[in-house]
Amino acid sequence: MKTTRRSFLTAASALAVTAIAGAAKAQDVVDEILQSSRRGNWDDTFDARASEGGKVASTQPIFSPRTVGYVQQSIMDYQNVVGQGGWPEVPANKKLQLGVSDPDVQALRKRLMVSGDLSQRAGISDSFDTYVDAAVKRFQTRHGLPGDGVMGQYTYAAMNISAPVRLGQLETNLTRLQAQAGTLGERYVNVNIPAAQIEAVENDRVVLRHTAIVGKIDRQSPIVNSKINEIIVNPYWNAPISIVRKDIIPLMRKNPNYLKDNHIRLFAPKGGEVDPTTVDWSTEEAAKYLFRQDPSTINAMASVKINFPSPDGVYMHDTPQQSLFNKLMRFDSSGCVRVQNVRDLVTWILRDTPGWDRQRFEQTIKSGVNTPVPVTNPVPVYFTYVTAWSTGDGVVQFRDDIYAKDGVQELKISSAQ
Repeated sequence: MKTTRRSFLTAASALAVTAIAGAAKAQDVVDEILQSSRRGNWDDTFDARASEGGKVASTQPIFSPRTVGYVQQSIMDYQNVVGQGGWPEVPANKKLQLGVSDPDVQALRKRLMVSGDLSQRAGISDSFDTYVDAAVKRFQTRHGLPGDGVMGQYTYAAMNISAPVRLGQLETNLTRLQAQAGTLGERYVNVNIPAAQIEAVENDRVVLRHTAIVGKIDRQSPIVNSKINEIIVNPYWNAPISIVRKDIIPLMRKNPNYLKDNHIRLFAPKGGEVDPTTVDWSTEEAAKYLFRQDPSTINAMASVKINFPSPDGVYMHDTPQQSLFNKLMRFDSSGCVRVQNVRDLVTWILRDTPGWDRQRFEQTIKSGVNTPVPVTNPVPVYFTYVTAWSTGDGVVQFRDDIYAKDGVQELKISSAQ
């Protein structure tokens, strides 16, 4: 009989509750998990590896067939953890970091040991030492959080998601991975929306990885399966009707010079340019016009636009707001995807397009002239939604379920207060 995710989680949760009833029993459960011989590849030498920081990062693509196998192994590991009672909750009321001595560090150590981030040889104590610091940084990196070693709001939220819920998340994402792994082609671009990250993949290896800005919760980036067929250097930006209504019209009501200040010109449906002073901005009359921003340093797409057919009209592009890439929660766009270090990605995309090496590309940007470039061999591009995967070596990656597609509110850690 096939076990549904709901029934499994219900049973697993019941096991967890039974196993950890009472403080003494909870300690027994943790000890049993830590001493278990069925903990997969979570070995006793990770503390040194974590200090080197070389195991969480990987050139393995999310949609590699190998990823599917590693996720299946991770599911077995997590079933074992759940069956033995899960991991202890870490009190989330203090700023724990390197050098601190506090009783709550004991629970933190136990939590990190069960998930394989901290070696058992580190022992149980009140001290937040270098071993704990390295383990917390590993945990943070696995969860897409800044690896600063400081126990803050989002780290606590991610750490205190229960083992049964994490198991269900792995099972949900295994289905997504199995549907596409190994089918995307030898050379492609994958935008993983929850991770706000882009992979340029060649021969089942990530050759470039880029930080991204993706759609807001109320303006979500869609799932895409297309091919990059055009690069536009120094693009014009045509404001989508949603941005015209939600952003530009209200801004014009506050500042009548907004369009002029931002090099945005207004065009009638038949093509003639319209003087903004002739428009009644107290109404939505302007929504019938085309808002076009000229190429410039303040253009919404900055230096380049990556085009591909999409029923939702989305695309990828540069941005003048580079500071956004430093944000923890990079869900700030209106559905399109902004790419950090986009010129590296475009150079890779144009590799087979004659006459468009990096030098010519950079020279064209400097010219400021709008220049469309057809891509000789269109590169497949996918916008996907994966919140859990594994790259092997006991490394399980989890991300915020920003669009709540996994069906468990607890997985949306950005809502943590």
